[in-house]
Amino acid sequence: MFGINKSTPKFCNLSGKVAIITGAAKGMGRAHALTLAKAGAKVVVTDIDVDGIQKVVEEIKKERGEAIGIKCDQSQKSDVDSVISQTIGKFGKIDILVNNAGIFPSKPFLEMEEKDFEKVIDINLKGYFLMAQAVAKEIKNNKPNEKGQRGAIVNIASIAAMVGFQGLSHYCASKGGIVGMSRAIALELAPLGIRINTINPGAIDTPGASMSNIPEDQRKAIMAPIPMKRQADAQEVASAVLFLVSDEASYMTGSEVVVDGGWTAA
Repeated sequence: MFGINKSTPKFCNLSGKVAIITGAAKGMGRAHALTLAKAGAKVVVTDIDVDGIQKVVEEIKKERGEAIGIKCDQSQKSDVDSVISQTIGKFGKIDILVNNAGIFPSKPFLEMEEKDFEKVIDINLKGYFLMAQAVAKEIKNNKPNEKGQRGAIVNIASIAAMVGFQGLSHYCASKGGIVGMSRAIALELAPLGIRINTINPGAIDTPGASMSNIPEDQRKAIMAPIPMKRQADAQEVASAVLFLVSDEASYMTGSEVVVDGGWTAA
């Protein structure tokens, strides 16, 4: 059952908090939504996949959590504004944002068209900007806690911000942009009591990046640069999200947390 009990660590207690999770219909976004709901947060599940949204909301409610689902294409400001207004209308405030939605269509650089590049940047980078800005404008109105903090934002980037991947030049550009943008935003939002941090996941076992159907020889080749020799499950990233939005991370802002099994340390 969702909710806080006596054995729940302090940092897991998000009771009374309202969290928006983008791209939460499946994969990592779903894990983030379920994890924050389990920690006591009221969760707003957003995605373009309406059926997926409702399934996640039902999962949360089944365990006595509180959640609503809102369809959102975060590259469209009108959709972002709708999420904000509906969240405020339902819960009265916003404390947490997890910017997670993104796409990674592979295409060779020399074959990539302008529209291909623009679509990835619009969703993966501009969408993060629009959502973070809209949410920050609400968070700054919250009553500060004893440390002067009002809320937290976590941007899900990727190790693609740190290393290159063939066929994903637009994706790498968007993820590198997220990291740089997050650092700059952190400087401006810190005086307002808003923390913003970035997570760079590596190989994560999600519906969009599962290796379960890949031949064994290909799987070994993909795992070769990863010291732990496995993909992470989505929960291992969600646990990092939970820490960063909690009071336990109260002195962290503008930081990058790498969750990659040691890939980029090699």
